[in-house]
Amino acid sequence: MPSLIDFRRRIRSVKNTQQITKAMKMVSAAKLRRAQDAVIAARPFANSLRQMLANVAGAAKGSEGAAENPLLAERAEERVLVLIINSDRGLAGAFSTNINKGAQKFLAESKAGKKWEVEAVGKKARDYFRRRGFTIAGETFNVTKAPKYADAATLGRKIVERYAKAEVDSVYLVYNDFKSVMAATLNVVQLLPVPLPAQQETTDYIFEQPAEDLLATLLPRYVEVTIFRAILESTAAEHAARMTAMDAASSNAADVIERLTLYMNRLRQASITREIIEVVSGASALE
Repeated sequence: MPSLIDFRRRIRSVKNTQQITKAMKMVSAAKLRRAQDAVIAARPFANSLRQMLANVAGAAKGSEGAAENPLLAERAEERVLVLIINSDRGLAGAFSTNINKGAQKFLAESKAGKKWEVEAVGKKARDYFRRRGFTIAGETFNVTKAPKYADAATLGRKIVERYAKAEVDSVYLVYNDFKSVMAATLNVVQLLPVPLPAQQETTDYIFEQPAEDLLATLLPRYVEVTIFRAILESTAAEHAARMTAMDAASSNAADVIERLTLYMNRLRQASITREIIEVVSGASALE
């Protein structure tokens, strides 16, 4: 049976761990606030760009230049690239696991007759799919640590170039969509060929240059903005998951400390009682 000093060491160790989890919760809460503000600011821009793309696509519809745009070319899906945005480190509950399992489920449901490649953003995605024998077409780390549009643009240009050269037939994006501190939704969206959104209303525009030229400029930007928004959404969801996980860890540590303290007090009381009995027994023996 553990001694009193063993219990004291365990309690001290759990208290030190609790201090760490509380500090990590506070750090994640501060980062979540900034990430949430970035997501809220990015959503209107992404939606406006999508609407602009719909308007320009409607104006360019039927033109020869728009039909020949490589980012709109639809091919039989034989070589498919999946861009997975995940975390670089753990201690975020089931955040990374949910993304990886969701992506694997998508691949399993659509795998027949296709050659899959994974573009991993985050070490958790790279490690998970490498262990399972998937081809890792590329890996990008520390993007969600401080999201920058330049990183998304670099990744977008790489993917656009591969698709334009017909190295892959389609591209899908898998990430966690931030809903609230307690909830995140797994999203699987088609990135290429660009799915042109339907026009909400018919509007006549006067373009200074041909609509097909504008469309050719907008399509790569749309891919980059979509990736950047997904990175922002995933970053906010990761901080929320880590904050929730650290809060639960702190509560569990408090429960462990309470139980250990109870056991230690019982052991100390038993020791005191045993010593009293020994003293009384010794006194009785002397009479």
